[in-house]
Amino acid sequence: MTDFENLSKEAANKAKAEDKQQTEKTDKSSAPTDKYDEREKEDKLSPLEKLQQENEKLKDQLLRTIAEFDNFRKRTTKEKSDLILNGGKKTVTAILPVLDDFERALEDGSTDVEAVKAGMQMIFNKFIKTLEGMGVKKIDTQKADFNTDYHEAVAMVPGMGDENKGKVIDCVQTGYTMNDEVIRHAKVAVGQ
Repeated sequence: MTDFENLSKEAANKAKAEDKQQTEKTDKSSAPTDKYDEREKEDKLSPLEKLQQENEKLKDQLLRTIAEFDNFRKRTTKEKSDLILNGGKKTVTAILPVLDDFERALEDGSTDVEAVKAGMQMIFNKFIKTLEGMGVKKIDTQKADFNTDYHEAVAMVPGMGDENKGKVIDCVQTGYTMNDEVIRHAKVAVGQ
């Protein structure tokens, strides 16, 4: 071997050794633990980049919250509509026995007025009990003070004396409450 070949081999070996050392250094420096890597990245980020990252996180949170709220709104709307439908179903189911009684009374064909009247009174009482079971109550108007929360004045009756002034004199149409909320005001005549 000539000197030139020896020098070439030496240079090649030296270059290989340097490459190997450089590769080992980069491998060691590029493989720090995740904690340190994230910290180094955060340290290397400019304030603008940090704010951009935070902005992206907040946008993501906002989008997720909006989607969650939208799903909640849709679910509650569906639950409300189901509740309304089922509430109506419950009411009709409670009234059906009264309807059955009316059908039986009509099919009977009795000519005895007192028997028909007694049967109608029984059906009426059953209907009132059914309504009371649903929380419906009649608004009392007998000798009551006129109250706009429960009564609607349809007539003013003059000359009833001072003791009847502002009092309900007559009930033209019965009013009802359901669970202590007025569903129909009683139409009354009021003393003047």
